[in-house]
Order: sequence, then structure tokens, then C-alpha cells
Amino acid sequence: MNLPGSSEGSDFDKYTERRWDMVENQIISRGIKNAKVLEAMLKVKRHLFVPDEYVDSAYADKPIPIEKGQTISQPYMVALMTELLNPLPGKKILEIGTGSGYQTAVLAEIGCDVYTIEIIEDLAIQSRKILDELGYSNIKFRIGDGYRGWEEHAPFGGIIVTAAPAQIPEKLIDQLSIGGKLVLPVGDTNQELLLIEKTNDGITKKRITSVRFVPMTEQPNHT
Repeated sequence: MNLPGSSEGSDFDKYTERRWDMVENQIISRGIKNAKVLEAMLKVKRHLFVPDEYVDSAYADKPIPIEKGQTISQPYMVALMTELLNPLPGKKILEIGTGSGYQTAVLAEIGCDVYTIEIIEDLAIQSRKILDELGYSNIKFRIGDGYRGWEEHAPFGGIIVTAAPAQIPEKLIDQLSIGGKLVLPVGDTNQELLLIEKTNDGITKKRITSVRFVPMTEQPNHT
């Protein structure tokens, strides 16, 4: 199968074949079709975003633990959530939960203008260092609680949440532009991945699949 982004050039490394295998057998095989998403998943070096002891399994079909009890999501889940956003170069995307920085890098590789918030300071510092070293200039970083979004930069064409709140944060819906999409896992024990779209007539909500994400850290009270 011919995949986009097939030119290895000087960027070839020993993990290139693993990325190809990941994209073809974990992502395309499960129905992901967006060419920009596939290209980004081929280009972004996932092994740079995992702890040293997990480098050899960086491209496996599973989430991987990172620091502070967090995880880097399964490659397919990253691709699925990214595709649901309908990412385009220049599209303003808010990411709640920078984590390892891998999802951030995929969005930045596509060319989105990424605004990313991470509540765990150590993770935020580490992920920013990696992303800065990779040369991405289209990412704005913030350390803090993302539950209420980043109002001063709203509206956003897309919002992605990489940890599960117990319920949908209304402030995030408020910060979507018309036509904007919010992709997030919701729930405690039983979680669902939801796609919410803001329209002139209100919002639409679609259940995508059952998921298992870490809980959103220090979620505020709903008062």
C-alpha cells in the first residue's frame, strides 16, 4: 500500500519502518483516511515522547505510561481523535492536556495553530522542551487547569481533551467557533469518546466509541 509521506530522505532513522507498520496496520486498517493525519503520524517520532524504558515499544498498539500517573494514548486513538477534529493548516486548536507532547506534535505537524494546556508542571516543562527542540513554532503553551479552556484566545475551530472529565465542560463548548468541534472522553468508570459540534442552531453530540482515559486532573467543582 502506498502511504503519504513516503520519502525518507535524511530523516530516515531505525524507527521509520515501525512508524510505517503502525500507520498501515493500526491506523489505516481501522478506517482512518485523512491524508494529513496519516502524514503526521508517519513523520512524528513517537519514540521521542515516551520514557526511556518504553522506547522499544513506542509504536505498539497500546497506551504507554509516562510520568505522574499519566499515559501517552494508543496511536490509533491519537489518529482517531485528530481526524474527528478535521484538522487543517492554520486551524486554531485548543488541546487540554499536553501530557507527553505527542498529540501536540501531531497537530502541529499538520500545521494547526495549537494552544496547549497542561496542569502538571513537570510534564509541561518536559513536553515543551521536546517540542521546542523539534522546531515547532506554531504551539503556544500554558501551565494550568484546562477545564475552563483558554478564554483569551477563543474561539477555537477545534478542541481536543486528552483526559476524561466526569461531564462535558460547558466552558469548552462556549469557546468553540461556529462549526467548531470538541473531541473528548467523558465519564468515570464507563467512558465514551464524544464528538460535539457547534452550529448556528446549537450543538450536536455524537458518541464515537467506548474508551479508557486517565481522569482529568484536579477537575473543579461545577458551581
